[in-house]
This record gives sequence, C-alpha cells and structure tokens, in this order.
Amino acid sequence: MSDVSQMLDAVRAGRAAPAELLPLVYDELRRLAAAKLAHEPPGQTLQPTALVHEAFLRIGGDQTFDTRGHFFAACAEAIRRVLVDRARAKRADKRGGALHRHDAHELPLAAPEPDDDLLALNEALDLFAQLEPQKAELVKLRYFVGLTIDEAADALGVSPATAKRHWAYSKAWLFATVRGSKK
Repeated sequence: MSDVSQMLDAVRAGRAAPAELLPLVYDELRRLAAAKLAHEPPGQTLQPTALVHEAFLRIGGDQTFDTRGHFFAACAEAIRRVLVDRARAKRADKRGGALHRHDAHELPLAAPEPDDDLLALNEALDLFAQLEPQKAELVKLRYFVGLTIDEAADALGVSPATAKRHWAYSKAWLFATVRGSKK
C-alpha cells in the first residue's frame, strides 16, 4: 500500500489530519501543475506552487477520500476550477475583459485566446460530465492533473485499454463540441 493510501486510511480513521496528506503528494502535484501551466500563454502570473496551494485549499480539510484515485480526482477538479476562475476573472470588465490586447509583433492573430478555449472546454466538459461521468473524470485526470493513461486508469479502477478507448472518444467528443460552439 502506498504512503498516500496509508495516509488516506489514517485520515479516514481520524488518526491524522487531512493537511498531513499535502507533504506526501506536494512534489507530484507541483510537477503536474508546472506541466499544465507550461501550456498557458506567456505572461501567466500563476505559478505552479500557487496553483497547488489554491487547489489544495479548495479541496478543504473536512473532506475525506476513499482511495488514491478519489483524492487525485478531487485535485483535478480543484485545479480545473482554479484555472477556469482565473480565465473568467481575466474576461471581467474591470480587467479589460471586453478589450482585445494585441502585440504588434504577433499580428495577425491566427488562433483564439487560450482563455476562451479553456472556458469553451469547461462548458463542454460540464455537459460531457452529465452524459458520460466516468469519461469526464478521465479527461479531468489527464488534462488538468496530467496523469498518464496508466495512472488515470488506476485512479478510476479501469484497465489501461478501456482508459485509452475512453480517452480517444472523449477527445473527439469534446473537440467536436468546442468546435461546434465556436461557429
């Protein structure tokens, strides 16, 4: 049994505080957050450390987790919410949300703003979660936490082959939905 699983058991039994879990997963979550933020546009002010801390705060200290997979699913959801909230805040009027910022060296823009992509993905993912909850969890684990197919399959309790099929289907469904909403 891994250290994370043992700590989750101790938290559930009341022998440990949920905050004691963070040191065990901190390095892994920070590495995953750094990988996620590397795909964000230049000028991003959110650092991996801040993303991990904000996500961990959103999980809350009173929540208990049944398994390692349940814990990482909660982390994926928290990271997703932090990134979506930041994207929404950037679009707020008080931050010039209606204004389009252009760098003269980058004109003309060939792609939509990444924040718009994230918000469209969030809306599509919410709809997808209503239709296919397990596949939506796989997307959250892969996209927002950065788990591999094998790690996500383990977290969800499915075989890697099933996770690969679900991942292919999910990507196609989300791509078609996001692309259709932009037309």
